[in-house]
Amino acid sequence: MPPQGGLYVHLPFCPYICPYCDFAKWPLHRSRAERYLGALEAEIAHAPDFAARTLFLGGGTPNTLENAQIARVVERARSRFAPGGFDETTIELNPDRDLCAAAAFEAYRACGIGRFSFGVQSFVPEELATLGRRHSPDEVREAVHRAREAGITNVSLDLIFGTPGQTPASWLRSLEAALALEPDHVSTYGLTVEDGTPFADWFARSPGDFSANDLEAELYGLAIDVLTAAGFEHYEISNFARPKKRCLHNANYWANGEYLGLGVGAASFLGGVRSVHARELEAYSAAALGGAAIPGEDECLEGPARVGEAAMLALRTAEGVDVAAFAERYRVDFHTFYRPVIEEMQALGALDVTPARVRLTRRGRFVANDVCGAFVTFAG
Repeated sequence: MPPQGGLYVHLPFCPYICPYCDFAKWPLHRSRAERYLGALEAEIAHAPDFAARTLFLGGGTPNTLENAQIARVVERARSRFAPGGFDETTIELNPDRDLCAAAAFEAYRACGIGRFSFGVQSFVPEELATLGRRHSPDEVREAVHRAREAGITNVSLDLIFGTPGQTPASWLRSLEAALALEPDHVSTYGLTVEDGTPFADWFARSPGDFSANDLEAELYGLAIDVLTAAGFEHYEISNFARPKKRCLHNANYWANGEYLGLGVGAASFLGGVRSVHARELEAYSAAALGGAAIPGEDECLEGPARVGEAAMLALRTAEGVDVAAFAERYRVDFHTFYRPVIEEMQALGALDVTPARVRLTRRGRFVANDVCGAFVTFAG
């Protein structure tokens, strides 16, 4: 039986390029997009056998494409990887008014997309301008309203904290505005300054313009308090959900499940091998259309590297590491193998340790990268 997991399709075109974004993306040109979609279809046809439970259309800005093009991608993916239908299909959306017509949302639902993830980032106009976003808070409200009118019952909002100039008061304003729209899921991401972006140049010139670590920690803590008080489950470091509204696709990543990535820059994890397509649009399209191997890199995760990756992913979740399940799957006694790391992190107050589970404490969530990194680099 072929592996079963998540299917990711990368749609890399955007109406404009945000100065903080490091994803594989290009300005939209219709002819280039049509060529790319043809390349995707060719990759789908020649991809390995894979039974997918979930489909995630990411970008880029997927709703930059025409409704019929989105439907075409979903139909090709379904017929090849999930003839019985996906358990969850997500599309990432920019909430700009001209990209969120009611007809588009109805078309998405008609082709089987049931989960909308809006890239809101902020409800404060000055912060949106800083981030290079062109939508307004009112446009977000309109987009969510149209999604609900189209019958979408799973709406997620993405927010960014740590934007230059942001304060606890302005962050609270965004959190409260998000809650007013009654979303089913909220993701909160700390701003990361990525190499090669305009924000990296800005940071090099004026690092003091960016949030200090203590302010970022305060903002993150505020998100935890506000969203959990509103009834959201903090089920992963950056993610909050209403009951039964967790993102199934991302949950598969954190469970170290298998996934197949299609498109330029997309990543896969199959049979213990992690592979990533190169981030070169024309090279990808030419290879896929020509039936050649798509350029990229791969890495076989074995031994401590495989176990460390699994530990890191599990620790990101509210459940943490299930010690018995970990031993059954990886043939490793978690407590014994990681004793030095566990003792160090427990002494710092970062881990809650019981015979059955090891998970991050609230304190640990604030330094999760360091805690998780210690498990990844530990060689036993």
